[in-house]
Amino acid sequence: MIVLKTGLEKFRFLIGLLMESDRPEEVRVKVFIPRENPVVPSVYWIWKSADWQERESYDMFDIIYGGHPNLKRLLMPENWVGWPLRKDYISPDFYELQDAY
Repeated sequence: MIVLKTGLEKFRFLIGLLMESDRPEEVRVKVFIPRENPVVPSVYWIWKSADWQERESYDMFDIIYGGHPNLKRLLMPENWVGWPLRKDYISPDFYELQDAY
């Protein structure tokens, strides 16, 4: 499970929690990412189950996972402008959305 939190002014950080099902041990990985160029190597090739978590964090926070084979929006439409869970995101006016339909 990957949990994202924003921190500091010039950086965001990514917290990954890795757990084994048969043992009660866990490893936490914390990576600082620059806001201007948020690129992190993908762990998809190690854990295939990271596919959805990486795509979701790309879709919501604009974190780019280098080497991911299918990095595209997962929850939002492909033509959506912006990254909805970032603090600097300005949501479109409600009436603009109504006119789109």
